Amino acid sequence: MLLRFLLNATSSTARLLLCRKPVSQVSSFSLGVFGLIVFMVSLIMFHRTNCCFVNALLYLQMGYANPQQKAAGIHTRLYSRAFIIDDGNRTVVFVTADIGMVSQRLRLEVLRALKEKYGNLYRQDNVVLSGTHTHCGLAGYFQYTLFMITSNGYIKSSIQPLVNGIVKSIDIAHSNKRPGRIYRNKGELDDSSINRSPHSYLNNPEDERNRYKWNTDKQVLVLKFTDLDGDGIGMISWFAVHAVSMNYTNRMVSSDNMGYASYLLEKDKNHGALPGQGSFVAGFSSSNLGDVTPNTRGPHCVNSGLPCDYLNSSCPVGGTKECKAFGPGEDMFDSTKIIGHSIYMKAKELYANAVEEVTGPIHAAHQWVNMTDVTVQINETHTVSTCKPALGHSFAAGTTDGGGDLNFTQGAVEGDPFWDGIRDALLGPPSNQTKECHHPKPILFSTGEMNWPLPWHPQIVDVQIVTIGSVAVIAVPGEMTTMSGRRLRKAVKEELESENTFKDTEVVIAGLSNIYTHYITTYEEYQVQRYEGASTIYGPHTLTAYLHKYRSLARAIAQDRVSELPAGPEPPFFTKNLFNLMAAAAVDKKPDNSSFGDVLEQVYPVYRQGDVVSVTFVAGNPRHSGDIRDTTFVTVEVYDNRTETWEVVYTDASWETRFHWLKGSNQQSNATIEWHIPPTAAHGTYRIQHFGHYKQMKGLRPIITKYQGSSDVFRVTDSFYY
Repeated sequence: MLLRFLLNATSSTARLLLCRKPVSQVSSFSLGVFGLIVFMVSLIMFHRTNCCFVNALLYLQMGYANPQQKAAGIHTRLYSRAFIIDDGNRTVVFVTADIGMVSQRLRLEVLRALKEKYGNLYRQDNVVLSGTHTHCGLAGYFQYTLFMITSNGYIKSSIQPLVNGIVKSIDIAHSNKRPGRIYRNKGELDDSSINRSPHSYLNNPEDERNRYKWNTDKQVLVLKFTDLDGDGIGMISWFAVHAVSMNYTNRMVSSDNMGYASYLLEKDKNHGALPGQGSFVAGFSSSNLGDVTPNTRGPHCVNSGLPCDYLNSSCPVGGTKECKAFGPGEDMFDSTKIIGHSIYMKAKELYANAVEEVTGPIHAAHQWVNMTDVTVQINETHTVSTCKPALGHSFAAGTTDGGGDLNFTQGAVEGDPFWDGIRDALLGPPSNQTKECHHPKPILFSTGEMNWPLPWHPQIVDVQIVTIGSVAVIAVPGEMTTMSGRRLRKAVKEELESENTFKDTEVVIAGLSNIYTHYITTYEEYQVQRYEGASTIYGPHTLTAYLHKYRSLARAIAQDRVSELPAGPEPPFFTKNLFNLMAAAAVDKKPDNSSFGDVLEQVYPVYRQGDVVSVTFVAGNPRHSGDIRDTTFVTVEVYDNRTETWEVVYTDASWETRFHWLKGSNQQSNATIEWHIPPTAAHGTYRIQHFGHYKQMKGLRPIITKYQGSSDVFRVTDSFYY
């Protein structure tokens, strides 16, 4: 996990607008009890649709913090989906983006860009940016030292496509308006998640645990958007599960299980359209997923097949590295497909049966909070406080979804003299005050006391709630555990309904929103000090502080006194001491007597449904392709005998294709394209094309040149005998 890098470095009534590109269509809202609801749907790939791949090739992926996980291909592309709801008086924006998490720097850059375009229309209080938590997206978009170390720095070519893509999705949503209706529905999905830290969960009070059937939240909440004729035009769904079906050995950019759910529903509703080109938008958003994994077969010791130690998730031989959780499939692709399909099917069912209309005004409340200095009165005689950020020893152990390489284990409540000695020599020891504040966490990195070259962790954090009629969305700046989320939802619901302003309120958590602050456990879970507790950076009373702050926001909304809330201390926007450890991509070379785009390994003449077509090309570095949002590295094309033309049926955004880039010796590289032929593929004549760019030097000036290559023609049929 992150320790590898640290050691390496140191040794709706609403006007709803949703967005989709390249085809952006508007869908509208209806007259509700409280007035006209205007609704638009639009989805857009990041402004550079391939941005996560181009910038991630030889770049680290964000999530597992594995230095070997440098992206070298595309499994699926990453999208920004924007939803804007306007009741005529107030507006809110909700964006769910296929990234690991929203960083403070990303949010600040997006807000600056929106202010430049729209003035004060879209602001910090009414814009929610949420990440799906895929662990296979690009890194390099953080401004705090810890995250820069684990991402090879602050990389402009990583953050700019994210900013441009999110803003572009909002642009398209903003420019398309149409009346429509919103409906809500919820149900349970019980076969797609388990708790990866059940020992911590069991430390919560028994009477509290007895209120719930499961030790994870199985609820799926769906908001359905239709036009005035009742035709569906979009959906947002929230479900609490980590997007880690694609494990840390994966080296392809992927939107993981949540992205696959979006892919399936959008494919279903946009019949015949290529990914990203239909009018229906399906946003699948993260929730309180902190202790929730999709690896439903649970953890086992890879070297023995036996269950891991229950308390510390380690193995007798090999420690935490050998303890791995497995998904329901034969491999990570199959597991992603199974989990994503289950999420899609439940959302589709709830969407089809959603009849409870969402009516009511819109509210948005936001504050910046110094999370290192929050004091809460918990009874008449006692107060508790948050701490300066710090990470515990169990943070370095990782989780059963991706364990650390070193001899750390989860559940550590005592330090290790060896590692503490290395830390003290390289980074300095934590202060007594910080150690006491974080007790019983044994501190590995006292990040709140480390400020070179920039602070290692944030102090100023966003807290935010938006309400769309009877639905309240809590934007949480991190990964809340199951019970933490339950307590927060209960607290916010109580405050909203205390003034009889809200009734039958549905409260949902949007995780990984606005800024990333690691994990948020309950006080009781924190005492166990598994990975989630060790990664609760503001100390044991972090959740108590958040409950206090979010209650305040909810109370202000219920009393219609949001305007009286103080904005709080603004977060920093660093311009100095940001560093970038990524070198520019080198020039491309090719084998003698060949050209870029030439085929090195050709296709077979005949395939059947279920087969895998593979073709390898002489390739340039995809980082040289720059902005290719309206193009693709890959097309699978079928020949239309009626028109005597080739029709594109799959691109590199399709689940059925995989694009692998291999950097060889002497600055030569290859691109291998796979097409996994689905059972539904039509019989016919096909070809695969590859598009790219290569870089050469003309004197001292780099020259970027386009190229393309095509496979031989092949047939897809039922039989090899035809």
